Amino acid sequence: MFDVSPLDLLVLGVLIILLFGPDKLPEVVQKVTGFLQKVRAFSEAAKEDVRSELGPEFEDLELADLHPKRFVRQHLLDAEVDGDAFGIEEIRSALDPRAEWAEAADAVRGQSTERAVRTEPTGWAGSGASRAASPEQAPAHSYDPDAT
Repeated sequence: MFDVSPLDLLVLGVLIILLFGPDKLPEVVQKVTGFLQKVRAFSEAAKEDVRSELGPEFEDLELADLHPKRFVRQHLLDAEVDGDAFGIEEIRSALDPRAEWAEAADAVRGQSTERAVRTEPTGWAGSGASRAASPEQAPAHSYDPDAT
């Protein structure tokens, strides 16, 4: 909640000892713990006042359930476990690029196998005479003529 590491706590402890000294330290610790107990008692009293004001139908009210993150987790994400009530899976699948990547990879693989089938190490499949006899089969360039 406060994101305080053990090293931070150690540094705070050393600073408190240096500021208040070892002779006043027990008194300071008692005051701090007393203050924290009063804050807890005040918050519990406020919760009880809210529950008594709302009436018996809200006896099981937990104020922590009203936190926005918990509310979303409880109502929307738990619905996903029960079934896709809100269409979340449809949205996730529509936004998932893996299907498009797989389709593009398959197209590239198909194109590379097509080139391997129609070419020999010396060029087009077949002899040079058959290539000259059929003008509709122009030799494929190994480069892009528009780009050069």
